Amino acid sequence: MSAAPETKEMDPLDRAAADAFDGFLVRKDLVRSYAQQYPVPAYVVEFLLGRYCASVDPEEIAEGLEIVEKQLKDRTVRTGNEELFKALARDRGSVKIIDVVKARLDAKNDCYVAELPSLKLREVRIDDETVQDNERILTDGFYAEVTLSYDAVVAKQANGRPFGIDALRPIQMSKSDALNVLARGRRGFTTSQWIDFLIRSTGIEPDSLSERAKIVALLRMVPFVEPNYNMVELGPRGTGKSHLFQQVSPYAHLISGGKATVAKMFVNNNSGERGLVCRHDVVCFDEVAGISFDQKDGVNILKGYMASGQFSRGKENIRADGCIVMVGNLDLDLEQQQRVGHLLQPLPPEMRHDTAFMDRIHAYVPGWDFPKLNPSDNLTYHFGLVSDFLSECWSRLRSENRTTDFQRAHLGGALSGRDIEGVRKTFNGLAKLLYPDPEMEMSDEDLEWALRIALECRRRVKEQQKRVFKSEFRNTHFSYTLDLDGAENFVAVPELYSDEAIEADPLPPGQVWAVGAASETEPGLYRIEVTCGPGSGVKILNQPTPPALRESVKVGEQNLYARAREVVGDRNPREQEFSVQMRAMDNDRTGAGLGLPVLVALCGALIGKNSRGGTIIVGSLNLGGSIEMVPNPVRIAELAVDRQADTLLMPVNARKQLMDLPDDLWTRVRIEFFKDAPDAVFKALEA
Repeated sequence: MSAAPETKEMDPLDRAAADAFDGFLVRKDLVRSYAQQYPVPAYVVEFLLGRYCASVDPEEIAEGLEIVEKQLKDRTVRTGNEELFKALARDRGSVKIIDVVKARLDAKNDCYVAELPSLKLREVRIDDETVQDNERILTDGFYAEVTLSYDAVVAKQANGRPFGIDALRPIQMSKSDALNVLARGRRGFTTSQWIDFLIRSTGIEPDSLSERAKIVALLRMVPFVEPNYNMVELGPRGTGKSHLFQQVSPYAHLISGGKATVAKMFVNNNSGERGLVCRHDVVCFDEVAGISFDQKDGVNILKGYMASGQFSRGKENIRADGCIVMVGNLDLDLEQQQRVGHLLQPLPPEMRHDTAFMDRIHAYVPGWDFPKLNPSDNLTYHFGLVSDFLSECWSRLRSENRTTDFQRAHLGGALSGRDIEGVRKTFNGLAKLLYPDPEMEMSDEDLEWALRIALECRRRVKEQQKRVFKSEFRNTHFSYTLDLDGAENFVAVPELYSDEAIEADPLPPGQVWAVGAASETEPGLYRIEVTCGPGSGVKILNQPTPPALRESVKVGEQNLYARAREVVGDRNPREQEFSVQMRAMDNDRTGAGLGLPVLVALCGALIGKNSRGGTIIVGSLNLGGSIEMVPNPVRIAELAVDRQADTLLMPVNARKQLMDLPDDLWTRVRIEFFKDAPDAVFKALEA
């Protein structure tokens, strides 16, 4: 027997888990140690650990481990020991083993026969009732505790099958009130604690992950709770992309190398047996670049299934709810990949440029945000839920939805019907993971957090479509509005942007990109941010305040008061206190010549309108409201191109000077002109 396990100090999350889930916990480092010793997946080990040592008491754990180790030692078949187990079955009459059990129909003899891979037995007797009670045995099989018998009389018959399965117990914790237990236990955790606990339950230590990595870990769980969900995750090697689908849940099936047959995936036309998408909650293609089918129309059948959740067999349409997950490696760095192509380039040739196929992907998970797994840093030694219990709960959550919560948000006009469906399904999955109890109210903060993640994951798909077919997928500015404040919020895709670039998404009310236009010196890029509330006057937050900035703000303020009716309608700016902050993005930090951009920002903050995305505003005002000449418009246009701006908004008096702008720059930035300050405000703000 092995020595008693080392006692680990419990942290606050362990103690909260012990209070909420007594009898359903297992120390995850114990799982790893036994899974490495014996030829079975982690969830098989956890099944036994959950049965005999689902406790936080060190003595109970030690006693349970002795039983678990004995069963694993006595019942798992190592390579080279096959004949020993067969001999034991013959000598004793029967032997108990833990193995994958598969079955097939022997039509010649009108019976079923089972296969036990670890014993290299393909002709094992199994009764019809056992097969009918466990239909998954006919597709890919499952791990089970098997009582294998040997009949010497049958062995002497011609073509006799001496080995038979007398009893079979699937490695799966079936508990009628499992979901109720999970829902009750969730109430003892804050949302951040619950996310950490879910991640620990998959064997990963959340304290070693960034917030972005935790999001990736949570998104990997969504297919287990949301039916007919299609997800892609690409990222570096060694980040555990396939771990959840191979080691944690018996409801998932991993197709290694991407090789599949139509019969195995969907339906066998000869026997009528349903395929993996009908038998499993999740079907994961590992190494997505190698996805291939034995029939030419395999990808088209897959594409149709991803769109509708059904496929045809002759004249019959068959529905299924198995999720399709594709994971693979992204070998180039993100910026390089986006320069040479798009982020779905690793898909097989028949998929990588097919925008219709892309449209069926509900979420693209940013695998590059997850670290390479280091056992000493990233794997947990704390307590988590027994995998069988957790996967059982996840499977039951698939029949629920959180439509009411989703309807609390209003999505922007850039989203198509398929975009909305993708966002809804990702949100639904995240909401069920965070709130397994439908009676527990989802907070506004959690709702917005889940919604932003869902929008980002779907927009990432849309951005790849845009790279393939820009004219059709031009508008990717995904946004949402919550009833809380009524403001339209835009969701960015982080990897598309750098500190050097001007985002294409509209900016929040009161924020603008601007270039100073006061002298012949090198122009400088600024971001001006204005907020407002009840009160009066304008306060500059930059301290100390550069004199030129103070002058620009004064000019913008006075023009707002003087032309209020033209620029903000019936709003009274004198009843508001404005706070102005300037962020210099270049060496020029004077804030000179920013009167017009300041006016636009003041107006946007007051009337609550977003500023146009990808737009730089240029214009120097005087107190009387006149637009001054721009001294260096060509250099400003060059700066706009360097910062990847879409539009440069300039006074019309700069038009003649721009005749010297090189032809190639005219094609790389759109230049729009305004005639006066009200016209600039109108053109700079979203309609």
